[in-house]
Amino acid sequence: MTLPTSATRSQHSEASLGPLYALLAYSSWGLLPVYWKFFGGTPAVEVLSHRMIWSAVFLVGILLVKRRLGDLRALLQSPRKVLVLLLTASLLTFNWGLYIYGVNSDRVVEASLGYYINPLVTVLLGFVFLKERLYRGQQVAVALAVVGVGYFIWQLGTVPWIALSLAVSFAFYGLLRKVVTVTPLVGLTVETLLITPITLLFVGWLGATGQGRFGESWPMTLLFVGAGVATSMPLLWFNNAAKRLKLATLGFFQYLAPSLSLLLGVFVYGEPFTPVHGVTFGCIWAALLLYSVTALRARGEVKGEG
Repeated sequence: MTLPTSATRSQHSEASLGPLYALLAYSSWGLLPVYWKFFGGTPAVEVLSHRMIWSAVFLVGILLVKRRLGDLRALLQSPRKVLVLLLTASLLTFNWGLYIYGVNSDRVVEASLGYYINPLVTVLLGFVFLKERLYRGQQVAVALAVVGVGYFIWQLGTVPWIALSLAVSFAFYGLLRKVVTVTPLVGLTVETLLITPITLLFVGWLGATGQGRFGESWPMTLLFVGAGVATSMPLLWFNNAAKRLKLATLGFFQYLAPSLSLLLGVFVYGEPFTPVHGVTFGCIWAALLLYSVTALRARGEVKGEG
């Protein structure tokens, strides 16, 4: 039976929105350093605290509009899921805070390296903890990444701890979120709500001691409040993209965010990009290319067997 023309057009229109949502999500993530730079010398912990608080407010508001507060209540009644989400919330808090610190300490290039490495750490964790198959190309890709980071340490005599910490923390976050069955929106709302009481106490203490910058001026106050929107909107766009695109297609968009951050770090904020950086990033880029090609071939083999 042939679908009506109007229904077919509607389906095509919905499908065509997938790349747009993905572009919005990953471009926003890639350009976030610009937003965090506006906070200047504000301590990363204070920025992070407001990011958590206003994200929670914004996300609860979305659930209210979507009439999904029942999903939130149901999730909070599951102690096991809440415990896992407490762990993921801690990892997310660490990751968000470290990224803000990296940006505002003029290490945007290193932070971008972390999100290039992240997919390779993720596939390695899947092999170790979930017994997922690690194809030969993926093994070589992980080895290339190790060589790139090792070369960086050897040449500069310093460990890119921000990059490695961002990659590992977000990979473990993804691993734990994979084993708990919650929708992205409700899960993120619970994660921010679990951390919010601590951040509220901290922000209250800053205000009481006169150290906080909230309320210092209208622009600064709006920046703090806007942190929730700047955090949540890309996630909502990502969820919409994930519904409309194949994972293979979505996977290629993920490299847009660190690429934009890298360009910002080098060409806008004047951070150094030395030959050593070139070798390290070159190894990581080659590893990601190999990883992507291997993943596409693996999917093709699975479909062929099916």
